[in-house]
Amino acid sequence: MKLYRLLTEDDNSAFCHKVTDALNKGWELHGSPAYTFDPKAQTMRCAQAVTKETAGEYSPDIKLGAQ
Repeated sequence: MKLYRLLTEDDNSAFCHKVTDALNKGWELHGSPAYTFDPKAQTMRCAQAVTKETAGEYSPDIKLGAQ
């Protein structure tokens, strides 16, 4: 099955660590990162889609971050 996640975070090192952690767990980048300004928080926000091929069948109960 193919899994999909959208990782988001403020534009800081925590975002880079989140993406790096996913890559080291076998997730692959999907497309380019996205950036937007969050006017309420007065900060830039980042997003990066990642995908992963894994055995098994999809279920909405799957904990994607634990894969």
